Amino acid sequence: MLCARRARRGYAHGMFRAARPDDFPQVIRLYRQLNPDDPHLRDGSDERAFARILATEGLHLFVLDLDGAVVATTYLNVIPNLSRSASPYAVIENVVVDESRRGTGLGRQIMAGTLQAAWDAGCYKAMLMTGSCSPATHAFYLACGFSGDAKTAYLARPS
Repeated sequence: MLCARRARRGYAHGMFRAARPDDFPQVIRLYRQLNPDDPHLRDGSDERAFARILATEGLHLFVLDLDGAVVATTYLNVIPNLSRSASPYAVIENVVVDESRRGTGLGRQIMAGTLQAAWDAGCYKAMLMTGSCSPATHAFYLACGFSGDAKTAYLARPS
């Protein structure tokens, strides 16, 4: 499987690790690449949410660190469950690779680490949704082992 492979020759290879409190500015920089129209919060609520994520069991914000720079991030939520022999399941959100480093294998690396963390937590499945219409984005997730037709996703937003 493509995502499970080690970085190939000529590809970047970062250190996969849990985010730390001092990673906040670099993670926010990546999130702004993901959602450039989001407002820049000035009341500290984003930093408080970041700290709450880092402190909450079952929530995992991962980064790839390349020479001291955070170049990719994912957010893994391990959710307790009563079905499937009480096995938890995972939801992966906010998969971002720095725009200047896309296509270098970092996305595959961080996704492989994130999925391994889900399996290590006993999850029986991992899910994600993307709002991207880019064929390259969909090909990436398929190459990482996700199925685009296993389930149907529905999304509700407050009215």
